[in-house]
This record gives sequence, C-alpha cells and structure tokens, in this order.
Amino acid sequence: MPEHGGNLRDASRLYGHADWLDLSAGLNPHWYPVPDLPGNAWHRLPERDEALVAAACRYYGAPRMLAVAGTQAAIQALPRLRAPSRIAVSAPSYAEHAHHWSRHGHTARLVPYPELGDAVEHSDVVVVCNPNNPTGATVPREDLLRWADTLAARSGWLVVDEAFADTDNTHSVADQAERHGLIVLRSLGKFFGLAGVRLGFVAAHAGLLAALDEELGPWQVSGPAQLIGKAALLDDAWHRHTRRALDEAGRRLDALLAAHGIASSGSSLFRWWPEAMPEAFHEHMARRGIWVRLFRDGPRGIRLGLPPDETAWTRLADALKQWKEIQ
Repeated sequence: MPEHGGNLRDASRLYGHADWLDLSAGLNPHWYPVPDLPGNAWHRLPERDEALVAAACRYYGAPRMLAVAGTQAAIQALPRLRAPSRIAVSAPSYAEHAHHWSRHGHTARLVPYPELGDAVEHSDVVVVCNPNNPTGATVPREDLLRWADTLAARSGWLVVDEAFADTDNTHSVADQAERHGLIVLRSLGKFFGLAGVRLGFVAAHAGLLAALDEELGPWQVSGPAQLIGKAALLDDAWHRHTRRALDEAGRRLDALLAAHGIASSGSSLFRWWPEAMPEAFHEHMARRGIWVRLFRDGPRGIRLGLPPDETAWTRLADALKQWKEIQ
C-alpha cells in the first residue's frame, strides 16, 4: 500500500511527541464549519440525495456527477471497468493511481509530465493529476481536451484528478465531462479541509457513471456526509473568503521557504521541492514535532502543508532556521 500523509499514529509511535504540528497532508487547516446534523442522519440508510449532486454540479461546473465515498473509491473501481489496457500515469503524482491501474491485468507505466502528450498516442488510458500532487505542475485545459478526444476516438479514457483545483479552476475540464472518454475526479477533502467526511465526485458521461455506480454498490455515501457536503458546496461566501485566505497563506509559505534557501513549487494548499537529503530533513522536522511528507522515490523531495496559526508559523520558521544552520 502506498504511503500517505496524515499518519500521526505512525509519527507518535516513532517519535513520541504529543503535540504534533501536522503539515503532511496538504489540507486546508481551517476546515469548513460542519453544521449540526439531525439524529436520523445517523439512523437511516443513506438514500441518494439529488440535491447534493445538484450542488456539486453547480460548484464544480459539471453537467453530471456521481457522489462517491471519497475519490479513492473511484480510483480503485475505475480499473475494474476496463479490459486489460495500456495505462500511462503522470509522474510524479498521487501514488494510488499507478498502484491500482497496475492491477486487474493492466500494463501501467509512469510518464513524466513533459512526455504525457506523446504517451497519449501509445496508451488506452492516461491519468493526470491537475494540478499535480506533489509538484503543483499543470497541464493546459486545451491540451487535456485534445487528449481526451484522441483517446475517445479509440474507446480510451483520460482520467483527470482535480483534487487540488478548487483554489484555481483555470485548467479544470469538469465542465466538459459529458464527452466520451473524459473522467474528472473532484474531492471535498482538500479545499474544504474535510478529508474525514470521505466524500468526492466523479464527472463523466451518463453511461460511464452508471457503470461506476453499479460497480461501487448501494449506500456509497453516508447520510451525514451528504448533509455536510451539501452545506459546504452551497456556501458561496465561505468559498470566496477561503480562496483569498489560502492564496495569501500559500504565498507566505513560499516566501518563508525562499527566505531559508528553498525554492518550492506547488499550490495554495502546499509547497514541494526536490530535497538533496529528504530523509534527513524529515527526521530534523520530526524531532521537533513537525510532521512533513517525505517522498523517498522518483524525484525525492518534501511537501509541506499550511500551518494553522501564528504559533505554528513561528514553530516552522524556527525549525527551518535550525535546518539551514546545520547545512
């Protein structure tokens, strides 16, 4: 199973701190304020709420969507909907894509972002994180739509994971997901800071969504998750305020790293850089109760999420200063 951020039990087991500053997961540290829920939300089996899907289509600009128990559920199920195929997965990116596409008889290979256009010509399915996790790299919208049409002409798919697109939808293709061959994944966990709710959405044409729905089975999304998701997706004032706040915090984190000699890339929710000694940096931070995301393979590096408050910003700045001093 691929490694992930947010694994604070592992951190505590290894280093023993009680007061962790968790910067490992790239989530909004100021999560959406969950409303009070009626008791029957926990009591009844969760019926499909069309109002939730309508709210998602409005928020993401998609013509049609399916609610799923986090986009991880779709990432695991999509490979089961195709006969053995040639798969190209953008690299580096969220490791679960390559992990699951390498199963079920498929032949999966990792393709660097600059080579994805060429990979379209020799693949049945191309998977792209846009913007990318962890580097923040993006593929222009016009390229994605052209690739989708090329793949669809031979019954192929372009899967675009837009989990980190909420702060900047410039290159989103969710509005074009009625096209055959285009599948778009969106997540409530990152921008809304609600990873624990386990709610995501898939945009695609009706036939593919029906097949995915059948594969996933009934009661995919809990009643509480549906109510929380609907409230979050409809709160336009919170969206506007949060985008401004995240943009400002992302620039601040970029500047803080630069002040300590680290040139980073990423999005408003996280920064990433190739680190010459990533294990040593990770250990340095962990010894100070700061949990960061270590990338051991491929372009070895470090990813940092946003500190939640001024005390945390100071704590991170002090640790970065100490790291610079020992280099």
